[in-house]
Amino acid sequence: MRSHAYFLFMTALLLIASGCRSVKLSDADDALDRGEYFDAQAIYRKVYNRMTKKEERPARGEVAFKMGKCYEKLNMAANASKAFQNAIRYEYPDSSVYLHLGRALQGEGKYKNAIEAYENFLTYVSDNALAREGIAGCRLALAAKNQPKTRYVVKNAKIFNTKRSDFSPMYLDKSLDQIYFTSTSEKATGEKRSEITGMKKGDIYFSKKNERGQWQTPQPAEGDLNSDADEGVVSFSPDGQTMYLTRARRSETSSTSVEIYTSRRSDATWSTPQKFEITADTLSAVGHPAVSADGTYLYFCSDMPGGYGGLDIWRINLKERAGTLENMGAQINTEGNEMFPYSRTDSTLYFSSDGHPGFGGLDLFKARLNSTGDYWSVENMGLPINSPGDDFGITFGNGENGFFSSNRGDARGRDHIYSFELPDIHVTISGFVLDRDEEPVANAIIRIVGDDGSNQKEVARDDGSFKFNLDRGVKYVMKAGAPGYLSLKQEFESDVAEEDADYVIDFLLAAVNKPQVVENIFYDFDKATLRPESKEALDEMVQILRDNPFVTIEMGAHTDRKGSDEYNLRLSERRAKSVVDYLIAAGIDMARLSPKGYGESVPKTVTKRIAREYPQFPEGTVLSEEFIKTLSPEDQEAADQINRRTEFQVLSLDFE
Repeated sequence: MRSHAYFLFMTALLLIASGCRSVKLSDADDALDRGEYFDAQAIYRKVYNRMTKKEERPARGEVAFKMGKCYEKLNMAANASKAFQNAIRYEYPDSSVYLHLGRALQGEGKYKNAIEAYENFLTYVSDNALAREGIAGCRLALAAKNQPKTRYVVKNAKIFNTKRSDFSPMYLDKSLDQIYFTSTSEKATGEKRSEITGMKKGDIYFSKKNERGQWQTPQPAEGDLNSDADEGVVSFSPDGQTMYLTRARRSETSSTSVEIYTSRRSDATWSTPQKFEITADTLSAVGHPAVSADGTYLYFCSDMPGGYGGLDIWRINLKERAGTLENMGAQINTEGNEMFPYSRTDSTLYFSSDGHPGFGGLDLFKARLNSTGDYWSVENMGLPINSPGDDFGITFGNGENGFFSSNRGDARGRDHIYSFELPDIHVTISGFVLDRDEEPVANAIIRIVGDDGSNQKEVARDDGSFKFNLDRGVKYVMKAGAPGYLSLKQEFESDVAEEDADYVIDFLLAAVNKPQVVENIFYDFDKATLRPESKEALDEMVQILRDNPFVTIEMGAHTDRKGSDEYNLRLSERRAKSVVDYLIAAGIDMARLSPKGYGESVPKTVTKRIAREYPQFPEGTVLSEEFIKTLSPEDQEAADQINRRTEFQVLSLDFE
């Protein structure tokens, strides 16, 4: 984190109290050299405000630039961008001011302006990787504004946070009922404030869940962990008995950096930290420990020689140690800073970086190792996990949930702990099993089988409804049936989109004990020729016969009352035969099919469904010629249309 742990890495600072001195530019420069950014920016601001003479403009530009660097380290992006813009206004000669301005503007979320600043810098240094990655990150952020955010839900974990900086949460063990983190709370150990941040130096705190699973008010870690130095950014062995932590190395005679220490747990208390030797190099910073899930490796950050620039992620084998020090390579490390590693599995590594394209500051990234173990693919975790500020220090609970740190929305650059959760995707299919009069079918059974091997069964409710939970991207076959009805099969494929979905599908089952109208079969006027728009209904009839291979049926055609009885009978016979011929051509055994023409001899009896559609005809009414003649011309036409129909009737259920 840039507002605290970040600085301990980025600088070799002498923590010697500056005392009460008159405000001089040299005082500010000395503080900046020591990495005391909070103190330095205050002095620079006073010096800057006193420079009012015209001949002091060049010096004012230099002071503005240095003041901007302090704000940059304090992660106060808005203040930093103003300072760098002032440096440019006063013609500060170092072209790197445009690179710094670009990063500050990117941290404010002013991506178009940041791109312009980066491009200005590239006119001076055309091959600078940080500027190119900065532009890529800004374009990524601009594109993300027009795209849906990831499904992660991010919330401020208020129970853990103070008015100061709280960051780098880490679960103690697999029970997930204790979490440790670093805090610069006013209650932290020691009286002196950090010359770097102006806040108390970090201590390690922890919180437990109560019997209701609720996190309790954090308390300082018990035992001998915390001191008046900076402690924090912890990780644990798989059994939760060993803590690896970052601690500032304090010396009155040498530069201060950070090192990794270990502490052992006894009951609920922690022992005095002991230095963990990784390398004999005493000049490099080593911190941000992260134990792999199986306890084999310790990942960490360092600026030791052999890296790719800035801070790199390294690892060492905890079981062998000697000769196992390993840089994580160019796919993960950049010319920028890679920090706060978190090893979730042996092939999944999370970390924060300001060198890969991101939204500003440090972004969280996920790295996956390929199946051959020779290449890491790195992806930005996207919105809302990442923001224009610093996002870092992630830890996972069960599944896709956990906590991370961010200073988003805090103008003072202070970090806070946030929870994140990837909600489960709910994919369902629901509908009704009805008869062809759209009445619920009693005791209907629905089965659904997926090509993923899933197999579910459900009995429809009294109203005919049913519902199944599904998975994404699966092909399903559904079949509904009930005693006294023909079975019906339907197929579909669920979408692969990462979003909730509720598919709707209904089954209209045909009863075996009465004629069933086949809707939407059309013939040319006064002919038996099937019209093209009949194909869909006929194909559905083919499917019913395929789904019920032991059924034989009579296919009957009916006409209205217009024309002579003899003419209507012959017309209906030809029409019934046309339908049967279609079914035979589609592969249905002709022995299962019997065409029958009824002419106008069997007028339709009004069913519940017909009565709902035509309320002028009461249920049970027989649409005979005598009844139709009593109707208005409009109702006569409606009755004739109902009588003109094609039906099938089940003859047997034991065809072989």
